[in-house]
This record gives sequence, C-alpha cells and structure tokens, in this order.
Amino acid sequence: MEKSLFIEFMGDSPTIRILDYLLTERNLDFSLTDIAKNSGIGRTTLYNLLNSLLKHKIIIPTRTIGKAKLYKLNKDNKTIKKLIEVDDTLILENLRKHSEKQKIKITA
Repeated sequence: MEKSLFIEFMGDSPTIRILDYLLTERNLDFSLTDIAKNSGIGRTTLYNLLNSLLKHKIIIPTRTIGKAKLYKLNKDNKTIKKLIEVDDTLILENLRKHSEKQKIKITA
C-alpha cells in the first residue's frame, strides 16, 4: 500500500493514519469499524486511541445508526484546521511538481 503525502510528511503511526483517512474524507462521518479498516489499523488500536481523540475533540460523534455510532473529523478544532492546511498544501505542492514534470516532458 502506497503511503499518502500526509503520512510521508507526518510519519507513520496509528494516529496519523486515522487523521490521514479523516482528512481525506473530511466531510463524511464513519463508524469506528470503517475508520479502523480504512485507516489500515486494528479495531483494538482504534479503541485504545478513541478516548484521546474524543478528549482532544479531534473527532466528534455525529449520529447513531442502529447500534453503530458515527464520528467525523472536528473541522472546528483549531489544530485540525491547521492539519487541513498542511494536508491541502502537501497536495497542491505535489500537483505543482507533477505539472512541472509534465511541462518538461512536453517541451523536451
């Protein structure tokens, strides 16, 4: 599995994987099972991190469907706002690099 720009920049840890996934899908909410699966971490690891993520308001509960509680990235959190900026900047810089490479190939 190829690492994202955010993981390459921030390092590969379970918390960073969770943040990477939620930053990528920042407008949606997910069950804990979905977050663990799509972040590439175990459910036990996510449950171990859950209290900290909730305590620091990194994620917030949104709704309940049946027995599943859904959570999403707290885009109102100041730290998350900065991480969104970092993630967006990394993506834009990568696009610029690829664009420059394409220009060089076309003119060569």
